[in-house]
Formats: sequence, C-alpha cells, structure tokens
Amino acid sequence: IDGTAIAVIGGGSVAAAVAAVLSLADPEKRRQLQAEEVGGGDKEVVREYFNNDGFQRWRRIYGDGDDVNTVQRDIRLGHSKTVDTVMKMLLEEGGLRGITVCDAGCGTGCLSIPLAKEGAVVTGSDISAAMVAEAEKQAREELPVQHGSELPKFQVSDLESLTGKYDTVICLDVLIHYPQAKADAMISHLASLADSRLILSFAPKTFFYALLKRVGELFPGPSKATRAYLHSEADVETALQRAGWKVRKRGLVTTQFYFSRIVEAIP
Repeated sequence: IDGTAIAVIGGGSVAAAVAAVLSLADPEKRRQLQAEEVGGGDKEVVREYFNNDGFQRWRRIYGDGDDVNTVQRDIRLGHSKTVDTVMKMLLEEGGLRGITVCDAGCGTGCLSIPLAKEGAVVTGSDISAAMVAEAEKQAREELPVQHGSELPKFQVSDLESLTGKYDTVICLDVLIHYPQAKADAMISHLASLADSRLILSFAPKTFFYALLKRVGELFPGPSKATRAYLHSEADVETALQRAGWKVRKRGLVTTQFYFSRIVEAIP
C-alpha cells in the first residue's frame, strides 16, 4: 500500500499458504499498464499519482483529521515519528537558526515547517505541484509573520533536477520510488548538494519486509499505484561511501504498517 503500508502476516501456515499463491500475482504487469496510461516510466507514474488520487490520500494521512482508516492512521504515526527522529538528530548538533536546508521530496511540508519554526532557511521541493501548493498553504497557516521564522521556499521539481548548495539535505521516504541503480545515482546527486550533512530515510530491505511487500502485491487496489522499492542499509551505505560520505547516526522507525530506516551521513 504505497510502499510504506505493508501487509502483516503471522504464523507458518499462513506464510505457506501465501507462498503457494505468489506466482498467481503479476505486479510487474500492473506497473507496465500504469506507465502506459501516463505515457512514461516510474517518474511519470509517481508524478501523476501524487498530483491526483495520491495527493488526496496522502494529504489526509499527513494531516490531523479523522477521515483516515486504521492503516492510514498507523502510517501517519510512523511518518510523524520519522520527522521527530530527524528533528532530534538535527537539534543534537545545536540550533538550526540560519542553517540552510533542502527538504527533497517535501510532500505537504511535514518536515519543512518544523525546520522553519527552528529558524532554518528551508527550500522544499516535490515532484507534485499539488503537494507543493498544499505545503505552501500549510506553511502560511502555521508560520505567521509574528513568529519570526522565514517561510520555506517551495518549488516543483524531481530529485534529479535539484540544484544549489545547502548546509543540510534531507530526503525522507522518497527512495522507495527508485530501484537500486537509480537510488545510488540519486544519493550521489543529493550528496553533491550538501556541505555538511545528508539525512535519508528509506524502506529497509530484509527478507521479512521483502516477503511482506510481496504479499501486499497480491491485493491490488487504487492506493497501490506506484512501485515500491526496498533498499538494504548496506547498499545505501555503499552508495554514500562512493560519494565520499560516511554514516554517523542511524535510526529505525517501525509501527504496524510503516517501516523506515534513517541514516545521517557527513563528508
């Protein structure tokens, strides 16, 4: 379910039954059809999804309303914990006032706004124009002029097109849309934009999580509209090392339907 919501199974008998029907599902065929519908590949599917049905769904999840189901509420909790963990990592190094931060894949501003409240100079970007418009709206509502914080500057952009230099670059829960080869290139690109710190979160690739993801693909629905790629921590760390960075801090956020590994790297 959008990569971060993964079906949970338990018990050997259930696992055995699931294994017997795995071959009946054809998620790759579904993904090809999705790409053909929008006339492109993964990026175009992601852009189309998060500008339409996905925007409505994730705006509810990232919000604080009651119009979410049990799974969505759990994902909301997990994502909120990830944001809190990242803010704690950042504030352990001191205040953020005047620090330039790029929030790559900012969504509706869940991280950009707390960063701005701490005085950071924030540039947020997202592939979805709808998400960026919502982030701008939320920032205006939550960061009144009298607060003394500078409003984040938001832009519509995919990760590949980001430019500039920042003290810190943060990319949360976006690598799930990239296969490993493209994720390696993207990590290198994000590292090139950062001067002192790069923070990434991603869905961890382990045997258990990979199995749960595969099970979830047996139950297609309107919410499962993009590919979901898991990444091993070793692969992410190797990509960082190739870019000249090393992991300094690690974190892991798990709820019933949300799993996110967090790494902070420095040159």
